[in-house]
Amino acid sequence: MFRSTWRRSWAALVAVVVLVLGAAGSAAAGRGGDSGPKPTVVLVHGAFADASGWSGVAGNLTRRGYPVLAPANPLRGVDTDTAYLRSVLATVDGPVVLVGHSYGGFVLTNAASGNPNVKALVYVAAFAPDAGDTVGGLSSRFPGSLLGPEALDVRPYPGGNDGYLKASLFREVFAADVSARTTAVMAATQRPSELATLGQPAGEPAWRTIPTWTLVARDDRVIPAAAQRFMAQRAHARTTEVTASHVVMVSQPDRTTDVILAAIRGVS
Repeated sequence: MFRSTWRRSWAALVAVVVLVLGAAGSAAAGRGGDSGPKPTVVLVHGAFADASGWSGVAGNLTRRGYPVLAPANPLRGVDTDTAYLRSVLATVDGPVVLVGHSYGGFVLTNAASGNPNVKALVYVAAFAPDAGDTVGGLSSRFPGSLLGPEALDVRPYPGGNDGYLKASLFREVFAADVSARTTAVMAATQRPSELATLGQPAGEPAWRTIPTWTLVARDDRVIPAAAQRFMAQRAHARTTEVTASHVVMVSQPDRTTDVILAAIRGVS
């Protein structure tokens, strides 16, 4: 009887140890190992797009256990969009890796300044402005962009004018390596940008104080690759290049994810 009781007690003790170790292992996995909590990856879209463009990247990251937030960029002007993104970042506890596509990079460059929670910046075929730069100025600094006035449909709204990328040019200009069926939907559901944004200056850039990564899209017809390289070099960014259109996060979500993960490892 003593032996039977001892065996039952030993089995119960082993079960408790297994449960405790299992719980500890799960907690460690959630924290990302010994380096503390996993950062929240905030994905910022640009003009003529919405947060759905990040679907492939967001799926890759969430499957790896990273919290992801892809807010709706208002596209109402540099100051308005910057203030909005700052308000979103203020609600996120813990470390943040901030990722921007196209004009989303312009916004995050302003919004991340002075925020100690933002540990890394990732520019995905994006503007990385210096103080005083404008979207219009950076777009025209190097040849190769097809995004001119003739490519836009202008629709007035109360208080301003919205620019839409013409549906007939959307694939050629914006997403040449994405299927025609997909780009037709992207064109129909695009979110326009206030045209005044083109001439509004950037503030003090966050990349002066925050580690920076850049993904250059070599076949970009919105922000020429030469412009992306110039901005990346100026920001002392770790740079990766791929052969892709402007929407590299749509056509190559895995390569885009790899750059984001490299940034996470770089600041962990």
